[in-house]
Amino acid sequence: MAGRPSRDSPTRVDPRTGRPLPEGIRWRADRQRYQIRVVGPSVEGGAAERSRTFLTLAEAKRELAKLVAGRNPNGSMTLEQWHEKYWPAIESSVRPATARSYGVAWRLRIRPALGRHRLEDITSPMIESAMVAWSGGASAKNDALAVLSRLLDGARRSRFIDYNPAREVKRPSMRESISPVSRALTLDQIRELLELVPDGVYRRYLAALVYTGMRAGEATALRVGDVDFERGIIRVSRSLSPGMRGELIEQSPKSHKSREVPLIDALRPYAEAAARGKRPNDLLFDGADGGRLTNHNARRGADWEELRTAIGRPNLRIHDLRHTFATILFDAGASAPDVQATLGHSSLQVTERYSRAREGVALRAGAALNDAMNKDEGALPEMDQQRTPARLNGTLMAQPRRGPEEIDR
Repeated sequence: MAGRPSRDSPTRVDPRTGRPLPEGIRWRADRQRYQIRVVGPSVEGGAAERSRTFLTLAEAKRELAKLVAGRNPNGSMTLEQWHEKYWPAIESSVRPATARSYGVAWRLRIRPALGRHRLEDITSPMIESAMVAWSGGASAKNDALAVLSRLLDGARRSRFIDYNPAREVKRPSMRESISPVSRALTLDQIRELLELVPDGVYRRYLAALVYTGMRAGEATALRVGDVDFERGIIRVSRSLSPGMRGELIEQSPKSHKSREVPLIDALRPYAEAAARGKRPNDLLFDGADGGRLTNHNARRGADWEELRTAIGRPNLRIHDLRHTFATILFDAGASAPDVQATLGHSSLQVTERYSRAREGVALRAGAALNDAMNKDEGALPEMDQQRTPARLNGTLMAQPRRGPEEIDR
């Protein structure tokens, strides 16, 4: 009957010195290596025994000491092996569109850079070095860091590693290098854009995006019954987004909250035409063949490349129509909380990026200062009046004096 080898067993004696091997180390004659065995938590739960072999006894002793001190044997599995086991848990815990983005991040960025490395060997500097070579912008890199952090968090909770090094890595800034206000269309450009699109489903869809600020998936999911023509309100309570295989999946909006957006006069004729002859549960904006209309087939149907070139905005994106609506709301005098609620933003910090409040602050401050100094001019000594521009630091005071009404323009 097989059992634990005795101290006299060949597997328990070092063939190179003839001395007994330390507890936990055996000699594998078939591999001509020293073997260590350690029991630790299993990936499936419970306990599992894992073994590793080494060319020298010193190496085996060092590794055994680490494991006995608390290093988990499952930490020696590679990130790719752990991803294969843990990915279903991640996929089931996020929205389908997020899982799709995570899948792309794993295939294109994480696996090529870090997949072959053992869990216990992955460090924060290693992740930062890999991130430098990752393709894509801040959003793509943040997706990659997010899925990597979820993988390592799962390994930490399973006691395979002691901590998650991805949490120590600074996320790339999501702040756009170009202000969203500068990406917004002017009122003239909006009219020109819609006039260039032939009357029909694509013009109605683009009008809905620019006149409501809805996300493309939210406009795609709108039902006729979501529009209250009497009150002039549109209820946004669902969104359509692509799943792992590209199929459209209906779910709650990005903020997970329903909201209401105004049905303004400029949009009403388009909404009424889209709803004509339909039942309350029918899609408000459907495609030319009656199917679901998305930003992808809308771009093709409206010839987006030609459209944005025609209005002089070759880099215009569909999402910039949402930027446009937010900017118009602020320009019309809407408060930041109202704009936030209408757009479904998670925080006021996101909303205030669309305000022009700070753009004219220098001119307004200069106008107020000039006005105050003009009123008190008679009280200043003559020498001080002459030296005032030289004493004040700033180009505004060095320019010929203008009235506040000229500055405001």
